[in-house]
Amino acid sequence: MNYLLAFLFGGLVCAAGQVVLDKSKLTQADLMVILVVVGSLLSALGLYKPLVDTFGAGASVPVSNFGHVLTQGVMEGYAKDGFFGVFAGGVTKAAAVLGAAILFGFTAGLLFRPKG
Repeated sequence: MNYLLAFLFGGLVCAAGQVVLDKSKLTQADLMVILVVVGSLLSALGLYKPLVDTFGAGASVPVSNFGHVLTQGVMEGYAKDGFFGVFAGGVTKAAAVLGAAILFGFTAGLLFRPKG
């Protein structure tokens, strides 16, 4: 049942994103920023954690989860270190994701050349 719920939720997020791309003049980058901001807002309101608990990977794999992770890091950093924890908390919480993105982006840049 967990696989089905994850598939349905993840598929719904992807399908909604595709509809937005098809019916608007937004680019993929615009949609990605929107999804991160929506994930962050839902996390700040306490609504994203229940989605992750219910749908598992269906909610924790889409890019909206990155907004959730950053927001949780900022909130934890603020609770621990006050105002200055806001700046370190998000980066600390999302360090693995950011490191992987840098590593994979660098590797892809070495292996592939753009057309043109």
